[in-house]
Amino acid sequence: MKVAEVGVAACAGRARSGRRGGSTCAGNGAHGGCVQLLKDGKMMKQQTMPCRLLCAVCAVVLLAMPFINYAMHPDRERAVTIDPTLLVEDEDKTYEINTPAEKLEHSKILWGILCLAFLVYIIYYFITNGFTLGLNIVNMIFMFLGILLHGDLRRYVDAVAEAAGSASGVLLQFPFYAGIMGMMVVQNEAGVSLAGVISQFFVNISNNVTFPMLSFLAAGIVNFFVPSGGGQWAVQGPIMMPAGAELGIGAGRTAMAIAWGDQWTNMIQPFWALPALGIAKLSARDIMGYLVVVLLFVGLVACLGFLAWGLLF
Repeated sequence: MKVAEVGVAACAGRARSGRRGGSTCAGNGAHGGCVQLLKDGKMMKQQTMPCRLLCAVCAVVLLAMPFINYAMHPDRERAVTIDPTLLVEDEDKTYEINTPAEKLEHSKILWGILCLAFLVYIIYYFITNGFTLGLNIVNMIFMFLGILLHGDLRRYVDAVAEAAGSASGVLLQFPFYAGIMGMMVVQNEAGVSLAGVISQFFVNISNNVTFPMLSFLAAGIVNFFVPSGGGQWAVQGPIMMPAGAELGIGAGRTAMAIAWGDQWTNMIQPFWALPALGIAKLSARDIMGYLVVVLLFVGLVACLGFLAWGLLF
């Protein structure tokens, strides 16, 4: 693609009218700003979603969701209520220490050595690498804090076993996610990946009106298989951004559509609900049906919003 000649075109038609509040319309919040870019002689559409349209999409979701939730609410016989006694903190568990293995599990000396080893390595890591956080060091810090605060290796193991019960189904997904993500992003000799093929398909069937909506859908579908936001952007960004520019779609508009699609399908990954599920003794699959209904409704509203964005603005 040629280096773009970028200029600024004022919306003169809107600027003339005094009822717009000024001689230029760059500050017109109802239209998200009227300054547009000229790229290779093409007028590029607005970078950000207009305020009125964004408010309309959010209002539809916020006003409709209570009625959808009411319609999905189970009857009294099938409803699950949280037992108030579950909210009462349990008394400290007492252990019988008889065997050598049990003595090791409850040994304060072993606990102290392990905590000291964790602490020394964490300090060494930050001295040698600076304040650079990675997945491994974050996991180590949390494990160190868990062992330290429980004051006993056996208590820590039992606490993890109790807390992970309701999240076991979700936790088991991650090794499979890693494999699926690898298959989606790995490239063949021609530099083509499966996620790239999916993105390219939506690009091929889109035009300057439907491109934001189809970018949203493509990002949502790819997010099923590549749940990492950074990994998804690395796959989709190089495909969607140049395609949007060729159609006269601003980079901000394309990036927003991808970001919305990424967050949209996160609705069926209920990490935010894990504490409540643990208290209610439910698993993630018990609420998955409700989440899918919300996913479909929000997806429909968002698609209509992106389509209106392409048609009207």
